[in-house]
Amino acid sequence: MKHVIMFETSWCPHCRRAHSLLDDLYHENPAYKDIKIQYIDEELHPDVANSYDYFYVPTFYVDSDKIHEGVPSKEALKQVLDSALA
Repeated sequence: MKHVIMFETSWCPHCRRAHSLLDDLYHENPAYKDIKIQYIDEELHPDVANSYDYFYVPTFYVDSDKIHEGVPSKEALKQVLDSALA
């Protein structure tokens, strides 16, 4: 299974929405629950965040590929999870 990273901040409303959408997707497809997502708060770990090319949170990387950046939708997060399973 591929490595998934989500960059976020504690105050970001779109990040909270992404967590909620992920929970919905986990219930819809049990295979998604096996995907391990590494959550990185860019304010707590700027050294890690600065080594990736993105501007907006949440941002999702699968392995080294940026799959989604910015305002999340259920479809976009499904694409992230499907990419991790592929």
